[in-house]
Amino acid sequence: MSIEINFEKTQESYRINEIAKQADGSAWLKERNTVLLATVVMDELAESEDDFLPLTVQYVEKFYAVGKVPSGFMKREGRPSDFETLTSRIVDRALRPLFPKGFNYPVQITIFALSVDENADLQVLALKAASAALFTSSIPVQKSISAVRIGKIGDNFIVNPDAKEKSSSTLDLFIAGSKDELIMIEMRSIGKLVDDTHFNNALPEEKLIEAITLAQEKLKIYNEKYETLFTPLIRPEKQIELRVKELPKDLLEFIGENYKSELKNALSKLAVSERTRTLIELADSIIKNHEIPEEWTKDLIIEALLLHKREIMRNMVLETGIRADGRKTDEVRPITIETNLLPQVHGSCLFTRGQTQALVTLTVGSGHDAQTFEELTKYESQQETFMVHYNFPGFSVGEASRLKSAGRRELGHGNLGKRALESSVDNRNNMTLRLVSEILESNGSSSMATVCGGCLALLAGGQKMSEMIAGVAMGLISDEVNYTVLTDISGLEDHDGDMDFKVAGSREAITALQMDIKLGGISLELLSKALNQAKQARNHILNIMEEAAEKIVVNSSILPKIENLKVNPTKIVDLLGQGGKVIKSIIEKYEVKIDINRETGNIQVIGRTINNVDKACESIKKITDDRELYEIYKKNSILPGIVKQITNFGAFVELPAGHEGMIHISKIANHRIDKIEDFIKIADKIKVKVLKVKGKKIELQLYKDD
Repeated sequence: MSIEINFEKTQESYRINEIAKQADGSAWLKERNTVLLATVVMDELAESEDDFLPLTVQYVEKFYAVGKVPSGFMKREGRPSDFETLTSRIVDRALRPLFPKGFNYPVQITIFALSVDENADLQVLALKAASAALFTSSIPVQKSISAVRIGKIGDNFIVNPDAKEKSSSTLDLFIAGSKDELIMIEMRSIGKLVDDTHFNNALPEEKLIEAITLAQEKLKIYNEKYETLFTPLIRPEKQIELRVKELPKDLLEFIGENYKSELKNALSKLAVSERTRTLIELADSIIKNHEIPEEWTKDLIIEALLLHKREIMRNMVLETGIRADGRKTDEVRPITIETNLLPQVHGSCLFTRGQTQALVTLTVGSGHDAQTFEELTKYESQQETFMVHYNFPGFSVGEASRLKSAGRRELGHGNLGKRALESSVDNRNNMTLRLVSEILESNGSSSMATVCGGCLALLAGGQKMSEMIAGVAMGLISDEVNYTVLTDISGLEDHDGDMDFKVAGSREAITALQMDIKLGGISLELLSKALNQAKQARNHILNIMEEAAEKIVVNSSILPKIENLKVNPTKIVDLLGQGGKVIKSIIEKYEVKIDINRETGNIQVIGRTINNVDKACESIKKITDDRELYEIYKKNSILPGIVKQITNFGAFVELPAGHEGMIHISKIANHRIDKIEDFIKIADKIKVKVLKVKGKKIELQLYKDD
């Protein structure tokens, strides 16, 4: 039985627990020509002993969904694309808070994109399908969640924009939540070039609140409808045990009475490795110096110490307004900045904020260096010319772990950095820009250090930005009555706090944000306070960044020279020459890369030296000159030329505009000659007179000064 639901632009059809019946829950979602299948499976026999939810979410795209055969030798779907990984991450972050406390059974959520049309918002639909499958499954989840995307065209907000509206939108706001709570938010501004001026279209705080309010209204409507229609279809709940670990009361009292000062001291150890070591030493001290009950194991003592540590940190903030590291609630950690400390790198910045340090580098390339990727809603391959890659080695947090390929964390933080910076980069030359952030030390907000360092690395590499961008991570400590918003949170405050709210933007507006709520919900009042406090911090950071930017010395000697030309597409064949002979000769002669768009006539030339690029561009302009040959080479005009080839009947000469003309043997001298080489040789620089231009043939005569 299908359940039909219409919401303004969308016509959704659900089949609940009818397909993939052996899963604990399933949802077949059809929206126009797009079909997704979400399944939920729980292993009630493999309860985890760890205090975390072992949830795995996999969003998978099938190429047959758009009638495409996978590329590559194997002709099968391979490793997940970045989009698939990021979508899995979004669904995970939105659904994880729904599970009850003490639930630690392995759960696998899989979403397949089986049929896709160009207007499908796959991230919104993936979350809706996964939520429907989870809500109606045998797993004890009590609420439905949904997602909405908000765009902006002119002054108007657009709910769930289609493909055409997205192309004109200056805002991409994704919000997930229940009927009465916001769970997560992702936002980015979209830069546009208007009348030769680049705008990053950053969104002021008050307009963002307006957009979020609109999204919240829609989420309430969506989820009330889903819960009404889906509740009768919920499968019988599995009988499972929720293990909320209760620590011995006497142990907690013992630590509170005897080790409170030591725990306060441990809070001052900012690095997680130092805090962990201190807590282990405290546990060893308790076991060694006290007569303790047998059931007080070392692991149990450490858990009790961690609980007390959390409470001490939170109480300090709520009662005194002073944080574990001594800062006020709205205070940013000390910042130091070094630019272009890597001599052979196009642009670099070492950005340090407290105990978080990011080395961000910029590499400038041509359009040929763009990242090619597949997108189901578009049949042709797409090109990515702005990339932000984030790396998080174990040594950054004092761990002895091997280096590994990018996972969800790395892709997620890199994507956030890209969203924060991209709209402000004035890349009208269509260069490929790659930022790489190496996290050398981490104690909170390494993604925002990436944003700040990335902005300065771009400037250090000679790139133009409409506005400088900074980022800061905001946190929250709350109890049943009071709350405090924290600026520039440390790792401790992230782990033991109630919110992770990352905000990036210029002085006056926001280019990107990412919010995850651990509480279950957040009021617009609290959100507004966090945004305004973030703005103050952002401006403080920008003051320091602007001082550093004034001292930047661009490594101009190593920066590639890039020129963009536009020629008549019909002249491209002349530029290529037979078998690519002409273009190859320019590339080899001037040591440049040349990217050609045969449809538009756009040509990009990139090289290591300005002189070589300029000469290559000059040659291209001459070859692709739109004028007819007779307009370029006037009869009786005297021109310089270079002898390129000699035959038994004449010599071929390269002319200034790149074309070749021929001197017949009879036009070499005023008398009959037998051997042309007696008068001119290959590579000779000579003067010629234009006798006749007919079609593409140019007849020349050797000219000698009197």
